[in-house]
Amino acid sequence: MVDQIKSIDESMVTTLQALSATTFTETFGKTNSATNIEQHNTEKYSVARLRAELANPDSHFVFIYHDHQLAGYLKVNRGEAQSEPMGDSYMEVERIYILVAFKGLRLGRQLMEYAFKQAHRWNLNRLWLGVWEHNDDALAFYKKLGYYELSDHVFTLGESQQRDLIMAIEL
Repeated sequence: MVDQIKSIDESMVTTLQALSATTFTETFGKTNSATNIEQHNTEKYSVARLRAELANPDSHFVFIYHDHQLAGYLKVNRGEAQSEPMGDSYMEVERIYILVAFKGLRLGRQLMEYAFKQAHRWNLNRLWLGVWEHNDDALAFYKKLGYYELSDHVFTLGESQQRDLIMAIEL
């Protein structure tokens, strides 16, 4: 088995769009209405929006491949690109998603290790992320890595207001 992480550029935007919608739906579709999931995917993963995010020098995207098959992706942000104003010493892990077919292969851990390296490349020593309070698997994963709860915020999913826990780790 070969795992590979590759930077995403604008030529890959339609693949990123499809993967974003699929992984988000797989992760949250069973616990949210189809209408809210569809609205989220349409608003957050439009080609125009993803192109703008890819063009932002303070954001970085990578795909992860398992045995030459696309398995997931990661998006990190620094500075003004962060979805919450956390300051210049923090990097945000905004999206880390693995397709269901590839769960349990430690790909999420590889993406998080990549995020740690990206933080070091950007000379940052703190990471943060938002995770839905009912996403027990993700919460356990982040806690196992050493993330701790810092605060919370509201995440809007379509017409639904949900609570995300803000978790952080010092590198």
